[in-house]
Amino acid sequence: MAVQRRDAGRKRVRARRTAGAVLAALLLASACAAPGDPARDTATQEIRATLDRRAAAVLNHDPAGYLAALAPKATALRAAQRTELANLADVPLKSWSYELRTVTPHGAGRATADVDLRYRIDGYDRAPVSASRTLELTRDEADGRWYIAADRPGKGASGLLWQQGDIEVVRGSRSLVLGVGRPEAELRGVAETADRAVPAVSAAWPESWARRVVVLVPDTVEGMAGLLGSPVASYRGIAAVTTGEVGGSGRAPGTADRVIVNPQAYAMLGAFGQQVVLTHETAHVATRVHTSPATPVWLSEGFADWAAYRGENRAADLVAPELAEAVRGGEPPAELPVDEDFGFGGDAGRLARAYEGGWMACELIEDRWGAEKLIAFYKAVGGHPGRDGAVEQALHTVLGTTPQEFTASWRDYLAARLG
Repeated sequence: MAVQRRDAGRKRVRARRTAGAVLAALLLASACAAPGDPARDTATQEIRATLDRRAAAVLNHDPAGYLAALAPKATALRAAQRTELANLADVPLKSWSYELRTVTPHGAGRATADVDLRYRIDGYDRAPVSASRTLELTRDEADGRWYIAADRPGKGASGLLWQQGDIEVVRGSRSLVLGVGRPEAELRGVAETADRAVPAVSAAWPESWARRVVVLVPDTVEGMAGLLGSPVASYRGIAAVTTGEVGGSGRAPGTADRVIVNPQAYAMLGAFGQQVVLTHETAHVATRVHTSPATPVWLSEGFADWAAYRGENRAADLVAPELAEAVRGGEPPAELPVDEDFGFGGDAGRLARAYEGGWMACELIEDRWGAEKLIAFYKAVGGHPGRDGAVEQALHTVLGTTPQEFTASWRDYLAARLG
């Protein structure tokens, strides 16, 4: 089966709330930040000061200052946080801050705070990585300060690499590899492969991007799943994924991207397969600023594969074996892949054909209209205000065709190259 990859950055927000729940949320938000309640305002300011001191301690590599923000009696938390700070010691941090979103008081000097941890790696991140955290806090009557008594991922949030162990840092010429529990030689090999991926992607995508990539290598697939906040079964056969928030504007990413490697699946690939995987994922990093909810998965994944295989001089049926088998068996697809075809945990053949079909669609655009038009098409789709009509309009304005004509041309192209 073809190498499987998936952009894990696509986030779908479901706004299915009852009127009562919405009203309750509004009332709670109002109560948490009510300017007319001096006591509540003071608590918010004091909690923010605690978080600011904690952030400064991280940047200053100050264990005493970091632990000073924790409740003295929270013995287990203090031990865990001491270890986590030590695990971060070699990571070149540019910034580290906490954005306080809500404070919910519980009376008697207790409160819950929802915060966003935001950090950047020096020399690599144009935008910060954001991680949602929920903190339980207590107020000491003696000194009047608020202390953190519990720290856990926010609802639906994933874990953090430094919670899994001591981070080994390997610097490439165009990459930074952060690994936990993996041999240094293995991490250096990942960096060398990522270093080759960056110029390959820049040649395929000449638009402005950081031209550097950060790769995370946890010790196991379980560690990978923990970083993604998803079931382990979803990633056992997946060599790597890219995380990153897809913004609605198409002009700027909401958070920095990370390529996350599944060390077991990645190790099973040969040198060529590893290069394809990291080039594919790096293409997602490069194109993120022009990828939006309007972008169908066949285009984002197809373009990433196009960038990865571009210039490799591989026969189409070797790159798309599942689709070639379907075409030669008289069962070519009738339509371009839909987003649901790219779901993990389902039929492996269907998933492979979806990736291959997206790649062939991008190959068709390059062959018939040229690489510049393919890039313009990608940007036009991502710049549309919503999914409805995005592909249709870009096909018309950039390529001068219609969805029906393009689909027919794609089917003919499959037959010509794979038949």
